[in-house]
Order: sequence, then C-alpha cells, then structure tokens
Amino acid sequence: MNTFIKLVSVLSICFLLMACQDQNSTKEAATPKQSSEKSAAEEETDSSSENKEQQSEDHADESEHNHDHDHDHDEEAEKIYSGYFEDSQVKDRPLSDWQGDWQSVYPFLQDGTLDEVFAHKAKTKGDMTAEEYKEYYEVGYRTDVNRIVIKENTVSFFKNEEEISGEYNYDGYEILTYPKGNRGVRFIFKLVEESEGAPSYIQFSDHGIFPNKADHYHLYWGDDREALLDEITHWPTYYPSDMDGHDIAHEMIAH
Repeated sequence: MNTFIKLVSVLSICFLLMACQDQNSTKEAATPKQSSEKSAAEEETDSSSENKEQQSEDHADESEHNHDHDHDHDEEAEKIYSGYFEDSQVKDRPLSDWQGDWQSVYPFLQDGTLDEVFAHKAKTKGDMTAEEYKEYYEVGYRTDVNRIVIKENTVSFFKNEEEISGEYNYDGYEILTYPKGNRGVRFIFKLVEESEGAPSYIQFSDHGIFPNKADHYHLYWGDDREALLDEITHWPTYYPSDMDGHDIAHEMIAH
C-alpha cells in the first residue's frame, strides 16, 4: 500500500513538472513574436521618417527649380524689354493688346511731375544730366493728342475735346534696329475706310514682341507706312487714363 502511494506521488510530481515546462515554452515562443512585432513597427516608423525626409528634399528641389525658372524668365523678359531677342520670338499681335482708355504723358513732363524720373536716370546712368534727359524726352513725348481710346477695332484720337475715330485692321509687323544696336518691333494697323482726320496707319511699340496686354506704349501715326518706320526721335507715349502722374513716374523709374 505504501509503495502504491509513493508511485502515485511520483507520477503527480512528474505531471506538474511537465505542465510547468509547457508553460515556459509557451512564454518563450511568445517573446520572439512580440519582438518581431516591435521590429516591424520600428521599421514602419523608420520608413515613414525616410519618406518625410525624401518629400522634404523633393520640395526643396522643386522650390529651387521654380526659383531658377523665375530668375531665368525675368532675365529673358528684361533682355526682350531692352531690345535683344531673336526674330523667331516675334509673333503677330491683336489690337486688343492695346485696348483701353489711355492718356499722354506729355502734360506730366510739362508740369514737372516727371522731373524725378529724369533725375533718377541721370543718377543711375550718368551719361546725361537731368535737364538733358528732360530735353530729350520733351521731343519724344511731344503731342497734341492727349487721349486715345481703343475699343475692339476702333481707335479714337482726342485733341483737346475734338474726337477723330477710325476702324483699323492688322497690317503686320516690322523689326527695327536702332543706332545703339538694340532692336524694336512696330505692330502696324491700317485704316479700313477713309475717315476724316484719321491717320492711314498707326504703329505700336511697347517693348513687347508677342501677344500680351500692354501697360503703356509709344504710338506713331501718319499716312506713309514706310516714313513712319524711320521715325525714332518722336514717340508720343501713353499710359492708362486712371493712373495719376506720380504713379506713372514711379512706374517709369521701376523700368
């Protein structure tokens, strides 16, 4: 009987030991899984950080590219404005590029409003005095047409209160080379039907060479197309009628 009890006790102890061993094995098996899950999370975090860094670098590269593009565009626009461009860049332009209500700048030269412009030119360029610049522009700006209104194909000239109007169609462009070596483009429009007092031809020059809304322009007009192309000392200049003289002066200085 004692022997039987001892045998049962031994067997019970063995079962207990085996159960403990199974529990330990289960815990050990669970530990690598947790470690594996943690590793995956860390990898995901690292990958997210790398993606953010890459996106940041991409945005920086894009911003730098856009800055370079804007800089190149500004340089190209400045070259064209100064009269340096290729013939292939010149494109036909519609009369709508100059549509609007325009005023002559000549009265602002006469009343002294533009004196600061001439002083600025004398200071920055140094090739003439302010007074010499004023004399030069006095010849260029001089006109008795103090207002021009362009609507669709109709151009109206105002001499004091007298209005002279005509309908004009596009007649091509001409590329001119000036004594200093730079160039300009005249965009030419021809009178459709004879209208009393209206010039047969008008020629626009605004430093532009392809379609773009003008912010100001020089205008040549007369009845002889070729003779107008030879005119380079007299160029009546027009700015929007809703600008005052000081705004115009500051705009001129900016250019």
